[in-house]
Amino acid sequence: MSKIREYILWTLKGIGIGAANVIPGVSGGTIAFLTGIFERLINSLKSFNIRTTKLLFQGKFKQWAKETDIVFLLFIILGIAISAFSLAKLMLYLLHNHPVATWSFFFGLVLVSCWYVIKEIKKWNVGTYFSLILGTAIAVWVSLTSPAETPDTWWFILIAGAASICGMILPGISGSFLLVLMVKYEDLMQSISSLNIPRLALYLIGAVAGLLAFSHFLAWLLKNWYNQTIALLTGFMVGSLIKIWPWQQILQGEGDKAITHPILPAKYAALNGCNPQIATAIIMAIIGIAIVVILETWASRSKKEQ
Repeated sequence: MSKIREYILWTLKGIGIGAANVIPGVSGGTIAFLTGIFERLINSLKSFNIRTTKLLFQGKFKQWAKETDIVFLLFIILGIAISAFSLAKLMLYLLHNHPVATWSFFFGLVLVSCWYVIKEIKKWNVGTYFSLILGTAIAVWVSLTSPAETPDTWWFILIAGAASICGMILPGISGSFLLVLMVKYEDLMQSISSLNIPRLALYLIGAVAGLLAFSHFLAWLLKNWYNQTIALLTGFMVGSLIKIWPWQQILQGEGDKAITHPILPAKYAALNGCNPQIATAIIMAIIGIAIVVILETWASRSKKEQ
């Protein structure tokens, strides 16, 4: 019975991570840390290497399962899948029917997340400032010049899948937010909602490859250039706020494939003949900020207690 309770608990924690991964601005890695499984999750992912692969092909299944912690990982993945399939339709509905309120909520999440990520920088120097400015400039350029559509080929979906999973590995960085920048967020939500198995398989393959490769690459980057790496990531987030500004002028297309330009609420109201929903936007942004503050405060206290 204790094993069953443990499996249920792992699944519930996976559901929390999955919910975070679906919402742009919330990091699945933060939830993993809060629930006390972040280090175990990373160690499990990093254990998939040449040596453990040999164990699998040699038929040493028990040893392979123990060294990869595969049972734990599978229940976490199960929880993530349950959460993703449950929330996909809701996210699509909110984005299409309540865009200002939804993007305001995301804006608040990302805005305050920038502050918490930048606090992780231990030392400021020329290299750190340059990385921050470079990251911001790249993100602003991508946000303002991004095409209505990104490649719909199999290789780009693999890349998007790899990017989407990075938020699980790095607390504070949202994988869904990266999908928004790559114009693949709604595509993934739609694929989940409609059970487009071939397309989901490509995202999944990319995610698995991203987990296995990025966990090692990130460890190397943080070990050798910690401050510069965090500064670059922060710059990406700061510059990308333009992309999720609640009031956008649609120049061409629709949904996350539209070419848009950030505008003031008054101009938005004039162009669309509607209420700019300023009060709603402020409230939703505050709610988003509050959620991150609560999560980060909880995480900080948990870290001190460990």
